[in-house]
Amino acid sequence: MTRLNLGNINPHVVEAKYAVRGELAVKSEEYRARLKKGDKSLPFDEVISANIGNPQQLDQKPITYFRQVLSLLENPKLLEHKDILLNSLDYKTDVIERAQWLLDHAGSVGAYSASAGVPVIKESVAKFLERRDGFAADPSHIYLSAGASSGVNTLLHIICASPSTGILVPIPQYPLYTASLSVLNSTCVPYYLDELAQWGTSLATIKESYNKAKGDGIDVRAIVIINPGNPTGASLSEEDVRHVLEFAAQERLVVLADEVYQTNVFIGKFHSFRQVLLTLQKEHPGKYDNVELASLHSISKGMVGECGHRGGYFELIGFKPEVEEQIYKFVSITLCAPVIGQCLVELMVNPPKPGEPSYELYDKEYNAIFNNLKTRAYALYEAFKEMEGVECGEPQGSMYLFPTIRVPPKAVEAAKKEDRTPDEFYCMRLLEATGVCVVPGSGFGQVEGTLHLRTTFLAPGTEWVGNIKKFHKEFMTTYS
Repeated sequence: MTRLNLGNINPHVVEAKYAVRGELAVKSEEYRARLKKGDKSLPFDEVISANIGNPQQLDQKPITYFRQVLSLLENPKLLEHKDILLNSLDYKTDVIERAQWLLDHAGSVGAYSASAGVPVIKESVAKFLERRDGFAADPSHIYLSAGASSGVNTLLHIICASPSTGILVPIPQYPLYTASLSVLNSTCVPYYLDELAQWGTSLATIKESYNKAKGDGIDVRAIVIINPGNPTGASLSEEDVRHVLEFAAQERLVVLADEVYQTNVFIGKFHSFRQVLLTLQKEHPGKYDNVELASLHSISKGMVGECGHRGGYFELIGFKPEVEEQIYKFVSITLCAPVIGQCLVELMVNPPKPGEPSYELYDKEYNAIFNNLKTRAYALYEAFKEMEGVECGEPQGSMYLFPTIRVPPKAVEAAKKEDRTPDEFYCMRLLEATGVCVVPGSGFGQVEGTLHLRTTFLAPGTEWVGNIKKFHKEFMTTYS
């Protein structure tokens, strides 16, 4: 008999839920494997993984400049043949120069770096933050990470001290936060976004959730903001950001600003928490000086879409040195973020500039990716508008739509018989009929009595969108 079983392993891991890679995703991969083996019994000939923001799995092409630099970092011997690179393989001189600069300062991408990241890459991130926000950044407070998720994991491990530690989390939310809090045996304090206000953040709702948790004996220490939102795509106005920071200053809350979709904005404008906080500190000396802000970014989203390379960073403002020492110790336990991912962070924050040899192609590819995403988002939005019982707000940003769905009572009863929520039941039937994998809204949290689903709009083409419309019509007819 084996030593481990479901009853004696860490119960907090067992309790954690991560819907974007849950049952539906597992089943979709089973279907994909069957199709690759030539199985003709399924009612579809491809699986569309619309359950997760994984751009290059869904045909988003890598940016040429980034991959050319990486190829030289992975195989520096190519630099001994610059004539072939320039004349036969269409590499530009700035590609060779950037690769050589990174090799000179970062060394081999096969070696460990400093625990918090390669120093010159941290300096590049600091310069990017200064250009973006108009305020200087200190590289010593920047930590390179294996994607933003790794940074979130680090910060929550530092903040969460006991089961009574509470973290304010937006609902609906990316389930990384609730899953991580479950594993850490700490308390998620949900605050609901306002669907009728395009998934806006309501300060009154935040205060209500905070006060209720505090009254229940929860030590609420931090607030998570996902801006632009996942799964909603909403971008906070500058006024909303100011209100959150004012509340954080008043109640001594750490602010965790998840800003990985900052370039995926269709409606409105991205306002970084860092820029607004530093502006408030300048406008109101002393009032906001003790606000602790951690801002996170990643190479996985935006027009970069390099999820598999696992790169990102977080920057800290206002944390005590003794706390930062513990953060450094924690990241040191895992040695360092992947160095090739760190190099991609450098390329993301310091891309080709106008007048440089690679700029024209970089700019063309970047804008094509953005425009294609927007076109696909609106095509899916228009399809949802035509579907009975479905309501969907206009695409605002990120990589997702989060429509409301209403299903007939017979579908609700059928779901109960399978011990599923109605939205889980709907999404499972959709996968089985079309090969399109989406995520039920219950995996992100939703107001009681409402149903949603989250889908990416990353997949190319329109046939899969048509398949969703056809399925929905048949589903509604079957259960009416």
